[in-house]
Amino acid sequence: MRILVSNDDGIDAPGLALAVDAARRLTDDVWVVAPDAKRTAASNGLTMARPLTLTQRAPQTFACSGTPADCIVTAMAWLLKDQTPPDLVIAGVNDGRNVGEDLAYSGTLGVAREATFWNIPAIGFSRVKDPDLTAGDAEWLATLIGSLWQARAEWVADGHWLSVNLPTRLPAKLVQARIGRDKIARHCELVSREGDVTTLLIPRGRAHDTTPGDENDMLDRGLGTINRLNWFGEMPLAQTFLATLMGDRD
Repeated sequence: MRILVSNDDGIDAPGLALAVDAARRLTDDVWVVAPDAKRTAASNGLTMARPLTLTQRAPQTFACSGTPADCIVTAMAWLLKDQTPPDLVIAGVNDGRNVGEDLAYSGTLGVAREATFWNIPAIGFSRVKDPDLTAGDAEWLATLIGSLWQARAEWVADGHWLSVNLPTRLPAKLVQARIGRDKIARHCELVSREGDVTTLLIPRGRAHDTTPGDENDMLDRGLGTINRLNWFGEMPLAQTFLATLMGDRD
């Protein structure tokens, strides 16, 4: 089994080390390609027509100068282009929950989404801030990944991936939560204003909005959440609407 691990917090992030530790408990064929620095909220952005650098840190371990999604592209289009592709992509473990609108913003989930473009099953892992870390976390995570892999027929589908949010303490029960609303980047802070130039800062953090049954609610109860997501998500428009829109009532 070949596993590719990436993240958006950077190659030196503790959450990446945890994910790699868990992956190596399942297989000795683990590849790591992660950003060379933190790339929070990078979503699925790609670096197009500009140079990218890959720096080897260890065997099968590389730091990429680009975005989280670039890490998957460089792994698939360069490092592994003439090799067997990964069986599974693991993203994370993100430093902080990915809930609500983070499904679009998150670089962690951007990794998983990009993996599905290459037809590779993917799981994005995130965990609440300041968790209670224990020596057993890696083994618990490895067991979870192994169980999900064995049951992949239940969740692997074209264009779909899993998003798993972990609570403060492990082990934890996983539940399928409702996707809530908890938007980051709600305001700007003024840094300076000089003539026609205004410099602003969008601070980190979130309001932690929650309603019963959503991801924040479950995480605050000490439960983990698991959801299957997809990147297309279109909703058909009514034919009567289209006919009215174009003035064709026949």
